[in-house]
Amino acid sequence: MAESENMGIRERKLKYKESLKQTILEAAQKLFLKDGYEATSIRKIASEIEFSPTTIYLYFKDKAEIAYALHQEGFRILAAQFRVLDNIKDPFERLKAMGRTYMRFSMEYEDCYKLMFVQREPMEHIEDRVNKDWNEGKRAFEALLDVIRACQETGYFKELDATSVAMLAWSTLHGLCMLRIHGHLGFIKLCKELQLEHIDNLLDGTFTTFLKVLESLR
Repeated sequence: MAESENMGIRERKLKYKESLKQTILEAAQKLFLKDGYEATSIRKIASEIEFSPTTIYLYFKDKAEIAYALHQEGFRILAAQFRVLDNIKDPFERLKAMGRTYMRFSMEYEDCYKLMFVQREPMEHIEDRVNKDWNEGKRAFEALLDVIRACQETGYFKELDATSVAMLAWSTLHGLCMLRIHGHLGFIKLCKELQLEHIDNLLDGTFTTFLKVLESLR
């Protein structure tokens, strides 16, 4: 009985620690994007969640480590969404679905997206303290590259370099996402009034057109 009670206590403590860690990350993300990375201190993050700075340091060495943890979490979410697409047999259709997934991710997890692909701080942490290898980015790019190569095996983009096609696809997707994030799609009639689903369709149609142009080169 005593052993069972001890296990229950340990589980509750573990859940509390994980919950607090997540609370720290959410508060940090909010402040990084609201006030900027430089203006956000550990003390500010602690104040946001009404804990002492010492509590933050029990979980993270500094705010750079916090930014990197948020960066990693974003890639875990994106990777999980990409894995769902593995059951799409036609690689060209899977590529289009990957584009839709990427753009919808940037809408539904905009704060994460900025930390992953816009803010410099997580990359500086990788360069300074990890192993100078952007493993999260590599895995995401390799997932795209694998689909491009599968497309080539069925006749698409056959005369083109797979890495170049992958870079073009990623650059196009990122450009579309950033235009939306920064409000530069306002020149399109009624764009500001469009709901998420309509914007999704607009961006999806643009990316699909881009792929069809590439397809015509096969």
